[in-house]
Amino acid sequence: MPFSGAAPGSRRALRDDAVLAAAVALLAALLAAFVKDEHRPDAIGWALLMAANIPIVWRRRSPQLVLLAVAAFVVPYHTAEFTDIAAVPVEMLALYTVAATGRPRRALLTGLSVVGVPLAINASVAPYQVTEVLRISGWIVAVLLLGVYVRIHRQYVASVVERAERAERTREEEARRRVAEERLRVARDLHDLLAHSITLVGVQTSVAAHVLAADPERLDRKAVAKALDDIADTCRSARGELRATLEVLRSDSDESRGPLPGLDGLTDLAEAARISGAAVDLAVHETPADAPPAVGAAAYRIVQEALTNAVRHGGSGLTIRVGVHTEDAALRVTVTDDGRAVRDPDHTPGFGLVGMRERARSVGGTLEAGPRDEGGFMVDAVLPLVPVGGLR
Repeated sequence: MPFSGAAPGSRRALRDDAVLAAAVALLAALLAAFVKDEHRPDAIGWALLMAANIPIVWRRRSPQLVLLAVAAFVVPYHTAEFTDIAAVPVEMLALYTVAATGRPRRALLTGLSVVGVPLAINASVAPYQVTEVLRISGWIVAVLLLGVYVRIHRQYVASVVERAERAERTREEEARRRVAEERLRVARDLHDLLAHSITLVGVQTSVAAHVLAADPERLDRKAVAKALDDIADTCRSARGELRATLEVLRSDSDESRGPLPGLDGLTDLAEAARISGAAVDLAVHETPADAPPAVGAAAYRIVQEALTNAVRHGGSGLTIRVGVHTEDAALRVTVTDDGRAVRDPDHTPGFGLVGMRERARSVGGTLEAGPRDEGGFMVDAVLPLVPVGGLR
């Protein structure tokens, strides 16, 4: 009879088994009272039969002790040749419990003991009862096998449930990891986009303000108009890229990201830096046409952030050199400037350098950045062109 879900030794388990013991005792009483037999139980027989059901209350806590206790009552009961079938339910329940709660080896040893001892005794004392003992032994073996099967089935079901729960936890962890990676990617894109655009707008606005304040009586309208047009172009470009970036937050599909920026966009970055007043020398050569999109996007963002930092901190008369070429199955990206690195004393370091290093690591590459001995700043990134395991 299957167990309930209660833990062994708990109040619920004791309550359930007490009800079960009462039911088995009632069944034993009915069998003893109504089954026709020449040796119906007397007062001692009834006491032994009812007492044999009491240990069942603790069958889950100590199955083997319960079996021994049941045997202590039913052996004298059977020896007195009272109604045998009345004691069978409690005996089989005790045997089943031993088999269902222990290892198959314990069930085997229990079966050998329960069958072997009576068989040996009857073979030496009453050989004519050996056939009856063997008949009963078949039922004993069947009950033990049922208990072993139930135990194995429970273990299988428990393992299936455990694997399902582990798979669910793995899916949840993978979903959280992907969400965290996507948030980080969007944060990097927004940082690169806004920092670059706002810096350019700030520089272009300063140019327009300078033209307006330089000689109000001889206003260079063409210069002012050009500066304002440059600001408008920068804003339009930033608005389009910002829309494409934010669309990721509205859809779970990777297709909503649109094409990634790549090496073909470096010319526009260089031109934007030139509009801001910097002299930009862009040299892109020996780059494979089938470079992984993620590598091209990482190179684009690194150059974008490096140009933004150079324009922001490099001072006037700035010269920036951007070099992109293939070297040892990797894309080498270098951005150097000869700026004076004019910084506000109260300036709080941002996430520019951190973001560039994360961009490089996202494709399995490395990035070094720092001041140059001859002045200015240098960014040097190496981005493998061969896919790295685990990256996407």
